[in-house]
Amino acid sequence: MTATLAGCGGSGDGGDVTLRLVAADYGDSSANSSQKYWDKLVEKFEADNPGIHVEVSVYSWNDVDSKVRAMADAGKAPDMAQIGAYADYAAKNELYAAGDLLSIPVQADFVSQLSDAGEVNRVQYGMPFAASTRLLFYNKKLFSEAGLTPPQTWDELAEDAEALKVKGVKIPYALPLGSEEAQAETFQWLLSGGGGYTEDVGSYSLDSSENVSTFNFLKNDLVGEGLTGPTAPGDLDRADAFAAFARGEVGMLNGHPSLMSIAAKKGVKFGMVPVPGKDGETKSTMGVADWMMAFKQNGHREQIGKFLDFVYSEKNVLAFSHEYNLLPVTSSASEAMEADPDDNDLAPFIEQMPTSQLYPVDKTTWADVSAAVKKEIGDAVSPGGSPASVLGGLQDKATLAENAE
Repeated sequence: MTATLAGCGGSGDGGDVTLRLVAADYGDSSANSSQKYWDKLVEKFEADNPGIHVEVSVYSWNDVDSKVRAMADAGKAPDMAQIGAYADYAAKNELYAAGDLLSIPVQADFVSQLSDAGEVNRVQYGMPFAASTRLLFYNKKLFSEAGLTPPQTWDELAEDAEALKVKGVKIPYALPLGSEEAQAETFQWLLSGGGGYTEDVGSYSLDSSENVSTFNFLKNDLVGEGLTGPTAPGDLDRADAFAAFARGEVGMLNGHPSLMSIAAKKGVKFGMVPVPGKDGETKSTMGVADWMMAFKQNGHREQIGKFLDFVYSEKNVLAFSHEYNLLPVTSSASEAMEADPDDNDLAPFIEQMPTSQLYPVDKTTWADVSAAVKKEIGDAVSPGGSPASVLGGLQDKATLAENAE
């Protein structure tokens, strides 16, 4: 994407306007890159809206947040960004409120749990774009050969992983704590241990006793026993873990809906069960929502609103959800998916959404805390690492960020 983002047109009250959108890539290859999805959608929109042009630049999840951050910091924000966090931009008064952009029916159609998570001081700035929950995926063939049943507790998971290791499975349990999505794997494990990123009152609690206990288990009972494969968890990205599962090299891992199609394309027979907890099934799984936001800088409120109304139509939300096996973010699309027998495979994920917990995305410090987790959490399970020390360091950074506001 070029650095010059002035756009064509001023306040959005007339003349041709070019909107710039920076978006994340949900594809696992060039064949299903999100660039293709956006190009097709933009072509349809422009045909019905002469005078409004939309240019989309798609980046990997490794890069997209930092790209938008650099653009905004340089005073050259895009008109829209579809990334992982919004609150820090909202706190700087850089974003349009959703109510200033969307028609009332479109804004009211968001799944309430997700729209609530998009609010700062009870005003919605983050518009949910994609959602998912997590289940434990396991390779049916490898489990059958080892005479195993899916685990329900941490101890059972470790026992199953040991049995898979004895059978020569390359990666009994894949633990992706690499920079791509370490904050997700971390969050799921924290929840399964009765902890999380924050306390009930909303303050960060990364170094809670529950969280330290969780990472002691990962370090000592999984990583330390050689049950997570040859790649250090801190060097293993989620995409690589998914690809290894699709090659039949992984016994089990936490996965979101898109892993179903990735594995099925490679002929891997898999099962899915609720994520095991410390002493039983995890009471609350992780819910994830990625966010669409609109920057005020270029003054294209009216045109942005028209485009986003189109983006969030039932037809387009379903098309995106089907393309990438993700959960719809609108009630109309969710109801359509639940009523369609062809979407039965997504039912276990949809069922988990009402009791899921999302990242603390309403906190303006979350983007920085998430970045720190991505960078450092792998050290907690490294041979010389200390979970208490690493989590304590992350807590200190989170507290400093909070106090600096």
